[in-house]
Amino acid sequence: MAIPKKVIKFLEEGKIKYELIEHRTVYTAYDKAATLRVPQKTIGKTLAVKLDTKEFIFALIQANKNLDKIKIKKAVNALRKKTGQKAVKKISFATEAWIKKNLKGVKLGAIPPFGKIFKLPVFVDRGLLRNSRIIVSAGDYNWSIKISSVNFKKLTPDLIAGSFSKVKK
Repeated sequence: MAIPKKVIKFLEEGKIKYELIEHRTVYTAYDKAATLRVPQKTIGKTLAVKLDTKEFIFALIQANKNLDKIKIKKAVNALRKKTGQKAVKKISFATEAWIKKNLKGVKLGAIPPFGKIFKLPVFVDRGLLRNSRIIVSAGDYNWSIKISSVNFKKLTPDLIAGSFSKVKK
């Protein structure tokens, strides 16, 4: 099993019910949905997002959606305003080099959405949380985690839920 030990430890310490799913090698959330024969809307893809303040966040959206940078920037700025921080003007995706350096043990494109492990805030699209069960990356191309939305929220109590995605064109 190539799931990072820190992910397993985090799940075990959370004392919640989850299921590890082994599957053929997949590199995209779309392929994961096809491989597991589940609707794309139940697959969460974790995106590492860089703010122009040199800070990073995770955005978790459905496989059949794209990140809406305008919406996520508004949500980030609303949170920053509450804490007295200056507004973010620009956001972009984290580079592969940053992911390799800061998310050690996690394969590119297979980021688990548990920001607590990496000390990063998690912004989750409400559309994903409307599913009773979701499937998220476990840090490896051959493994995923099936978890109820309720238990995901228990594991990530400080998540920020909102509408951060848009339909793929």
